[in-house]
Amino acid sequence: MAPNTIGALRLLLVSNEVSVLRLLGSAARSNSWHLETSASGWDAMERVQSDTAPHLLLLDLPSGDGDALHLLPWLRRLRPELPIVVLCDAGDAARQKEATRMGAKNMVTRPITEEQIQSLVIRSLGSANDEEAETASEDIESVGEDEFFLSITPVMQQLRAQAELLAQSDVPVLILGEPGSGKGTVARLIHQMSVYSGFKFRRVNCAEMPADLLEIELFGRENSPLKSSKSAIPTGLGKLETGRKGTLLLDEITQMPLALQSRLLKVLQDKRFVRTRDPKPVDVNVRILASSSDKLDRALAEKRLDTDLYYRLSAFTVRVPPLRLRKEEIKSLLRYTVRKMAKHYGLPARELTESALDACQNYSWPGNLKELETFVKRYLVAGGEERPLRAEETNLGGSNGSQTHLKLGISPHEEVEGDASALVPKSLKVLIQTVKCEAERSAIAAALEKTGWNRKAAARLLSVSYRTILYKIERYHLMSPRQPISSFCLDHSSKQ
Repeated sequence: MAPNTIGALRLLLVSNEVSVLRLLGSAARSNSWHLETSASGWDAMERVQSDTAPHLLLLDLPSGDGDALHLLPWLRRLRPELPIVVLCDAGDAARQKEATRMGAKNMVTRPITEEQIQSLVIRSLGSANDEEAETASEDIESVGEDEFFLSITPVMQQLRAQAELLAQSDVPVLILGEPGSGKGTVARLIHQMSVYSGFKFRRVNCAEMPADLLEIELFGRENSPLKSSKSAIPTGLGKLETGRKGTLLLDEITQMPLALQSRLLKVLQDKRFVRTRDPKPVDVNVRILASSSDKLDRALAEKRLDTDLYYRLSAFTVRVPPLRLRKEEIKSLLRYTVRKMAKHYGLPARELTESALDACQNYSWPGNLKELETFVKRYLVAGGEERPLRAEETNLGGSNGSQTHLKLGISPHEEVEGDASALVPKSLKVLIQTVKCEAERSAIAAALEKTGWNRKAAARLLSVSYRTILYKIERYHLMSPRQPISSFCLDHSSKQ
């Protein structure tokens, strides 16, 4: 991140040292940062959960204060994605090591200058910038308002190179792949890289309409006299005629009636067609692409696909691999899709932790990209919590690795009772349910922390019965922390 792009940053400094406050205040004014300060651990925890939560938190560990470090795990539990920088003395190696173990993103030792502070802020926020760079990466290409093509894996890079070659010539292309694998996206990519890119891209799904409507959609409506008058229904132009110089994708071509397939073959051969009541030929100047998720050998054997049309289309064939063969790109797909859909629907862009991403990467995604998008939509609205989805324990299950064991929201130090097979998601619905449970668990944990583990107060805060809160604590294996909030938090809060 360039220094001139970080002016809108919100920083929170947890310290009561005058020299530290003065130094950070000067750096904030020089860089137009919004700096807030807090001398209380309780106040800091409230602020990281507020609507104006900081982008970066700086935790000062004063010399001789042995308890201040215990605030760090509480902050990490409340906002796992929040970058935390710890300031301490140069000779305090033990606390530096402990702070790193507890999740501090960066360490800085006194004395420190404004230039070091600026460099530290930029470096500490590097992960957020990496995500922005990933969004704008050359590996992610926008091919439409809601579609993008990702070419991280070698197989997808090869597919993109193939699409680029096919885009240079005006030939029909047959795009094959499982439902939801992204055949339409590949078609848009070919269009975008071709000489037709300045004109319209149109798509007709042959499986979504009956034969007569599909014929009208492609060839238009011919003049037909009305029985009650001498007037006629005006001719409606079809996409073969109106799509001049553009690209037309015929999705699920095997679902097109054979009579229309024969007529389409003649269009490909002659670049024109003739209407029944109009002998004047209609010129066709449109790039035709076709796609199918069927097994074409079966479609040919069952006479659902015209043999001559097949040979005409299959001279140039693109095969889109299913998502289970592109596991390396699932994490990037999820991150990008979460941000894109959150922006589109006006929802908070809830992050997924690495463990949750690993769980999703090990899932087989039988519905491919469509199923992934459905997962993201449901995840964004599942629990109303803005904290990340966690999956602390994941491993592949089954001989073919098609299923994934998931245990969401349980720390590595907690044990799980019951049969582990119950954790295997049989469908996306189960995967979504684990997200909802995580949101509920997070809300209960936050309420317990806010009330100092006063279970009756937490029940009142959540508007549930005392018996319910006891049941949920046992169900989610929630345990009171072994060490209470340190005297650092209590002492400073009492001074305010």
